[in-house]
Amino acid sequence: MEERRDTLRRHAQALIAALLSLATGSAAAPKVESALDFTGAEIRAILRHGAWPASWTPDPSNRASGNPEAVEFGERLFFEPRLSPSGKVLCATCHAPFRGWQDSRARALGLVETDRNTPSLFNVRYNRWFGWDGAGDSLWAQSIRPILDPREMGGGQVQAAALVRADPEYACRYEKVFGAPPPASDEALLAGIGKALAAFQETLVAGRAPFDDFRDALEKGDRAAAARYPMAAQRGLRIFVGTGNCASCHFGPNFSNGEFHDTGVPFFVAGGGVDRGRHGGIRKLQANPFNLLGRHNDDKTGKSATKTRHVSLEHRNFGEFKVPSLRNVARTAPYMHNGSLATLADVVRHYSELSPHRVHSDGEILLKPLRLSAGESADLVAFLESLTETASALPPRRPALPCL
Repeated sequence: MEERRDTLRRHAQALIAALLSLATGSAAAPKVESALDFTGAEIRAILRHGAWPASWTPDPSNRASGNPEAVEFGERLFFEPRLSPSGKVLCATCHAPFRGWQDSRARALGLVETDRNTPSLFNVRYNRWFGWDGAGDSLWAQSIRPILDPREMGGGQVQAAALVRADPEYACRYEKVFGAPPPASDEALLAGIGKALAAFQETLVAGRAPFDDFRDALEKGDRAAAARYPMAAQRGLRIFVGTGNCASCHFGPNFSNGEFHDTGVPFFVAGGGVDRGRHGGIRKLQANPFNLLGRHNDDKTGKSATKTRHVSLEHRNFGEFKVPSLRNVARTAPYMHNGSLATLADVVRHYSELSPHRVHSDGEILLKPLRLSAGESADLVAFLESLTETASALPPRRPALPCL
């Protein structure tokens, strides 16, 4: 009998405690998500995508690289419409700061529409090759290309060089950066313009994203901090480094191997033509007087030109395009080299339903259809969205002080 009374007393006390808990609101406390139990191999794969921001050294082929005076000069050139004879197109026409340093169009529109999507300039300083086809082997050479392209800015060496010589402000800035007045050679002066533009673009680095906080928490073994990363993003990350095999191309702190692949996206262009991709880019690179094998390379050791010296044209390069960085990818739609996929969900669907017959390969086939469920696709999108910066890392625009 006494035992029964004790049991009833304990139940009554438990009920009173529960009612008090409800009254104080503790029962309504938000549920705290936890971190997935990633395997050791998964954690090692995740840690290889950091830390961020990644280390960086100035470009040895560009003596203006990392020079604050060059950054200031390049920033003004970037927003200068007179580099185009029409006066209507500038670098920022296609690389708009408020659109993630791209234009949100399927294909770039300068003087006329081109065949390719405008890539974002975020983190461009980490690239090995430049442009969707890698026709640029340096950022400064790549910066010259749109000035001369008749579809984009439609300028020329003579016109661009004359602008800098005739404008006292630009002539002053050129001399401060390069230690001498603008040269008589139009080609040499255009190379200097490209190097100043590159120095500015090197400062366009994405800020830290939620993924970075999670990655660093894993490295420190801080499960409480790791648990703040959304569970959907964690599940998507597991797919990314695991069954999805996404990290085979999108690896490292910048989420790109910087190389070229056929991803099964059609490379036909308007009028029945084809975009040769890397195959055509190598041809352009080899014919470019501003490539690293030329006289405008400031690296006297010759080491920076090694990649250009050894690049070779192969049949497999046809239809290959560069692997872009995934940092801030949620801000840079639409996607792929031709802007044919409007959303991240479309990109995930493309790789989920990929037909291997649309991917050429000389040897091992890297891409295989992922066959993701609807939930898995949503998780992978959630992970990709978590690569978007939470706060800008970019320095504020500089005041337009005169050159002295």
